[in-house]
Amino acid sequence: MAANRKSQRIEPSFQASGGRDDDDFHVGAGDRVAGGGGRKGRGKAAKAERPQRGSGRRRSRSSGGGGGLFGLVRRLIYWCVVLGIWGAIGVGGLVLYYGARMPSATSWSIPDRPPNIKILAVSGDAIANRGLTGGEALSLENMSPYIPQAVIAIEDRRFYSHFGVDPLGLARAMLTNITTGRMVQGGSTLTQQLAKNMFLSPDRTLERKVQEVLLAFWLEHKYSKDQILAMYLNRVFFGSNSYGVEAASRRYFNKSARDVNLGEAALLAGLLKAPSRLSPARDPEAAEARAQVVLGAMREEGFVTENEITTAMSQTPARAKSYWSGAQHYAADMVMAQLPGMIGDIKEDLVIDTTIDLDLEKKADEAITAVMDKEGAKLNASQAALVSIDGTGAIRALVGGRDYAESQFDRASKAKRQPGSAFKPFVYAAALEAGRSPLSIRNDAPVRIGKWTPENYDQKYRGEVTLASALANSLNTIAAQLVMEVGPDEVIKLARRLGIESELQSNASIALGTSEVTLVELTAAYAPFMNGGYKATPHIIRRISTADGKVLYENTYDNPPRVLGENIVAQMNGMMMRVITEGTGKNARVPGWSVAGKSGTTQSFRDALFVGYTSNLTTGVWFGNDDGKSMKKVTGGGLPAKAFSQFMTAAHTGLAPSPLFGTANGGLPAAGETVPEPEGDQLFDIISRTLGTDEQPAGNGAAVASEQTGSVPFEDGLTPPADVGGERQPGTRRTTLLDVLLGG
Repeated sequence: MAANRKSQRIEPSFQASGGRDDDDFHVGAGDRVAGGGGRKGRGKAAKAERPQRGSGRRRSRSSGGGGGLFGLVRRLIYWCVVLGIWGAIGVGGLVLYYGARMPSATSWSIPDRPPNIKILAVSGDAIANRGLTGGEALSLENMSPYIPQAVIAIEDRRFYSHFGVDPLGLARAMLTNITTGRMVQGGSTLTQQLAKNMFLSPDRTLERKVQEVLLAFWLEHKYSKDQILAMYLNRVFFGSNSYGVEAASRRYFNKSARDVNLGEAALLAGLLKAPSRLSPARDPEAAEARAQVVLGAMREEGFVTENEITTAMSQTPARAKSYWSGAQHYAADMVMAQLPGMIGDIKEDLVIDTTIDLDLEKKADEAITAVMDKEGAKLNASQAALVSIDGTGAIRALVGGRDYAESQFDRASKAKRQPGSAFKPFVYAAALEAGRSPLSIRNDAPVRIGKWTPENYDQKYRGEVTLASALANSLNTIAAQLVMEVGPDEVIKLARRLGIESELQSNASIALGTSEVTLVELTAAYAPFMNGGYKATPHIIRRISTADGKVLYENTYDNPPRVLGENIVAQMNGMMMRVITEGTGKNARVPGWSVAGKSGTTQSFRDALFVGYTSNLTTGVWFGNDDGKSMKKVTGGGLPAKAFSQFMTAAHTGLAPSPLFGTANGGLPAAGETVPEPEGDQLFDIISRTLGTDEQPAGNGAAVASEQTGSVPFEDGLTPPADVGGERQPGTRRTTLLDVLLGG
């Protein structure tokens, strides 16, 4: 029993046990000194002690404060903080690295916007904008208020509250993209987009994104919100080669951004998401659908009311054409071609005042289109051109082709073609200066000039005719005789004086217009007949100014030199009036007005021209094909004369008729009246009375009239330096230069 009591005795120990406080004082069995078996007892005690210590540690871990849900949250917060610190260090390192690769911030500056050239008509209305942007820059105050509202609503709703980068917008975009599984929204602010557009490439790289953010901070620091928004709206791409709201507005709506309504502003703002894909020129339905989304965003932001949206949605969607259309763009292109030669390199915005009358431009385009649509296809004529010039040489209307949207090549000022018989007035004017008169007699008969035997258009011969009758009926034989009488060089000199600048070949065939010229220079060379004998240098630019009004150039065509004597002009006017009243230009009549002019047709009906004038305008018209293919017997007195008549009739509506220089109003009808105009030699009676000369026709006109140039007499009736009057061999056809260049 004593042994049992001994084994149950609790020994004091200094070790902490499971259920005791740390303050309890006790000793263990191993601390006692016992006789016998001590070594064995100590070993057992040690073995018993090890499990106690291990068990205590396990209990301590399981009952500690870091366990459970709270411990998990605490550890999560801890690691988030750690990762955030390291992430911030990493981002800071990237910012420092990529920022160090950029130029010093002190050298940063807003790049100049590409210069815009604003081209204006005489009325001050805009014809077109040219330059890389396609439109001028507008301040926020000058553009429709709907435009900035629409852009802010759909692109950057917190634009006026963020500091260049919008963390909330970025988080929203990331969440939306993650939930949808694709890129739906972008997190860039308008400031970031402006920074990217002005300074950076479109590459989607980490470096570009970091630099974009740094530049956005710089923009926000340096410029106000309104300045940033204005810069953005004037530079952003809207599709169809349009940069800035002014260019886009004119491109899609044919109006200034100043006048854009709510629906149009929503459409413009909607383009920013995908300018090319959503362009109305490509997909009007998609553009309209996107505009509806923009209107909804504007309503959410409180920019517009429900009633305003209802009105905007009821408006007809804009239908943009595939390209700039309208004949006025030919005039704008002509301006741009001449501009560098006048002022050199274009380094700033310019305003160009032109001579173009937009009302006349529209009427010219309509006349060409009407004649072409009615008869062009059946007569195999695919192209046409028209230019109209006043007495000073100012180009009032220019149509370079049938449709600018289809072809931008200007056939009026760039294409050189043979004028045919439309060149003959210069031959006759040179003959008059050499002493001939409109009543001089020449023999219309087969002519041989060396190996050249020119023929008339109808291959008929009329015998003795006056020069006036020969010009009215466009007799090639008479023109060829006159060239040989006065000399090709004299004809060229006169043509140069009147304004023909193209190279002219000094040979007999110049009588039939074999040297190529442009329609513009040919028409301008007729203007001295209209204005009384003064040179009319063709020009389209009146003034070039900077955007702030500084004049860089102004034309000096207000004091033109005299190039023809008054008597020559009067006689030529009388002769060319007969072309209209009884000759090849009958289709060119303008009711109520004195009209003079000349037709021209080239070999195989490749080109047909008519150039004519009233006391107000000189107009030239060309019909043909770009590839030189023949038309179906179209002459200058056909389609060109018809288009001339239609345009000039419209251009003179409401104006009081006046006679041509050197001719009296020989009973000309008032507008709307039909009274026969004087014909034949009656016109020269009028001219003689007007000029106060003694020149009168003798007998039936077959006798020779007096011809004078100053005090130098000339005996008429001399045989010209050519073989005239030879009979044709039966069954043979004469060979002419270039297979007979046909006269109009």
